[in-house]
Amino acid sequence: PTMAHSKALLVLENFIGGKFVPCSSYIDSYNPSTGDVYCRVPDSGKEEVEAAVKAAKDAFPIWSSKSPMERSQILNKLADLIEHDLEAFAQAESKDQGKTITFARTVDIPRAVHNFRFFASSILHHVTECTEMPAMGCVHYTSRAPVGVAGLISPWNLPLYLLTWKIAPAIACGNTVVAKPSEMTSVTAWMMCKLLEKAGVPPGVVNVVFGTGAKAGEALVCHPDVPLLSFTGSTLTAQRITEKSAPHCKRLSLELGGKNPAIVFDDADLSQCIPTTVRSSFANQGEICLCTSRIFVQRGIYSEFLKRFVAEAKKWKTGNPSDPTIDVGALISKEHLEKVRNYVKKAQAEGAKVLCGEGVDPLALPPSNQKGYFMLPTVIAEVKDESCCMQEEIFGPVTCVVAFDTEEEVIRRANGVKYGLAATVWSSNVGRVHRVAHRLQSGLVWTNCWLVRDLNLPFGGMKASGVGREGAKDSYEFFTEVKTITIKH
Repeated sequence: PTMAHSKALLVLENFIGGKFVPCSSYIDSYNPSTGDVYCRVPDSGKEEVEAAVKAAKDAFPIWSSKSPMERSQILNKLADLIEHDLEAFAQAESKDQGKTITFARTVDIPRAVHNFRFFASSILHHVTECTEMPAMGCVHYTSRAPVGVAGLISPWNLPLYLLTWKIAPAIACGNTVVAKPSEMTSVTAWMMCKLLEKAGVPPGVVNVVFGTGAKAGEALVCHPDVPLLSFTGSTLTAQRITEKSAPHCKRLSLELGGKNPAIVFDDADLSQCIPTTVRSSFANQGEICLCTSRIFVQRGIYSEFLKRFVAEAKKWKTGNPSDPTIDVGALISKEHLEKVRNYVKKAQAEGAKVLCGEGVDPLALPPSNQKGYFMLPTVIAEVKDESCCMQEEIFGPVTCVVAFDTEEEVIRRANGVKYGLAATVWSSNVGRVHRVAHRLQSGLVWTNCWLVRDLNLPFGGMKASGVGREGAKDSYEFFTEVKTITIKH
C-alpha cells in the first residue's frame, strides 16, 4: 500500500501490559457494506502472545488479592465509560461488522455495558459452602480462588458483546486475561482498551492481542501458562482447540454453533409468533448462534403460516447498515456470503422451493454499497430433513420451513441434528409447552418468545453446540478453583 493509502486507514495496535504496542506485520480488515479495506489489524503470533501472557502473569498477584468490592467498582467504572461513548462504539461496530446501526445501538453495545455491570454485581453475592461433622469433631468449608491467566477467544458476529461476556466474569473473579478478538472485527475491542486505564484497570490485567486463529489463537491455546480457555465460535475450531490444549489439561468453556428449531403448534398465537420468528431468523443477518434456522409448523396452519411469514420477511429492508431504517445489514465477508448463497443453491438443486429472497427477489442497493456483501432474507420450503440446509449451520439470513403432524414426530425431527443450542416452542397449551421443552435436546428453550435472557441462568449448548455453561454461578465456577478445607477441632 502507498503511504497515502495507509494514512487514511485505521491501524490497530495490540494492548499489552497497559500499553499499545505496534506489530511487525498487519492484515486487512474489510468494511462489509462497501467491500473496501477499512482498517489494518496486527497479525500477531507467538512473540506477541508470549509478551501478553507474561504481562498477565505479572499482574495476577496484585489483581487477585483485591477484594471483590474493589474489582466491582472498577468494572462499574468501565461500564460507565463504554456507555458514555455508546454512539461511537455503535458506529464502529456497525461499520466493522456490517450489522445495522440500530442493532448495534440497541443490542450489542448496551449488552456489553450490561455484561460489566452484571458481573460487577454478581461477584459480590457468591457464597462458599460449609458442613459440620460433630461426631468427628470436624468442620468442612470451601474456598474459591481465581485460576490465573485466562485465554479468551471471541467471534465476529457480536464482537464487543461476546468479548465482554468473557472479560467481565474473568476479571471479576480475580483472573487476568489475554483476549483475542476475531481479526475481522477488532475495532471495538481496541476502543475498549483505550478506556481501561481511566476505569482503573491495572496494567496487564486485560491484554488484547489481535490476529488470526491460526497464528495468534493457536499460540494462546498452546501456551503452558494459560490454564483456562473460553472460546465462542465454530465446532470445527473447537475440536482443534480441544486437541491442542489436551496435553496441558486445560479447562475449557466452548460455546459453539446451533441449528435451532422453532416448533409452531396449531394453537400458536400467530400474531406474536410470526413477527418474533421472522426476527429470530433474520436478526443480525442471521449471524447469531441462537437464530432460528428450522421452522416446523403443524400441518393444519402450515399454508397460512407460510403465506404470512413470507409476507413479513419481505417487509425487512436490506441495505446500508448506517441507515437507521434498515433491518438487514451486510454479511461479514465475501467468502461467508458465497458460502451462504451456496446453501440456497444446494436446496434448489435438491428440489426445495425458495419462496423469497436470494435469487428470487431483486436486491436494490445504494451506489456506494454495490460491492458490499448483502443478501435478502430468504425462506426455503419443501426441504428434506436430511438436506445439508436442515443439518448444517448456515449462519446467514436463511431459514427453512417444513410441516409436521404430531408432537411425537416433531420432537424426534427437531432433535435429529448434531447441534443442541436453542429451541423455541409456540403453543397456548401450557401442558404441551412443558412436555416439549423437557424433551428437546437443547441448552435453552424459549416458549412463545425468543432471546429473552437472564444472565443469572446457565447459557450454553448440548451435543456439538458446546461444553460448559456461562452465567452468574456457572461463570464463577469456571473462572475460579474450589478448595475443600477440613478443620478438626
